[in-house]
Amino acid sequence: MRAKITYIVTAAVLVLYFVLVGSRGVLLIKAGTPLTVTFGVAVLILPLIGFWFLWKNTQFVSRANRLAAELDAEGGLPVDELVRTAGGRIDRDSADAVFAERRAQTEDSPDDWRCWFRLAVAYRDARDTPRARKAMQRAISLHAGRDGHDGRPVGA
Repeated sequence: MRAKITYIVTAAVLVLYFVLVGSRGVLLIKAGTPLTVTFGVAVLILPLIGFWFLWKNTQFVSRANRLAAELDAEGGLPVDELVRTAGGRIDRDSADAVFAERRAQTEDSPDDWRCWFRLAVAYRDARDTPRARKAMQRAISLHAGRDGHDGRPVGA
């Protein structure tokens, strides 16, 4: 719940920032000189890109949370079996061992979104965020292709 509140607050602050920056861009465009119009357009592009990234990230998080809820309802969420240091950090060797097991499961069932979800968690635990995100995207894609949640034809 704490992560959700942090995400919402951060997103709200970003939206406020985008609106403020965008209003400055509009004011520059209204000034009407070639230089201010050019700067105004440039200033407006940044909030548009920011909104797009925020929207795509929110979609990703929402879809990943739906998969987690479904997997939890099935009793298939990965069990936290990781060894931790005295400070609470995940032991690297422990994370690597779990990762190897999850990777093998995914290689055995490459079309199972559940395996990809668990692999994403293992990547995150091994502190490999880019691969964790890609594995979660694969899980989302496989899940959506299974039942057409995202409006695309099954198998597309």
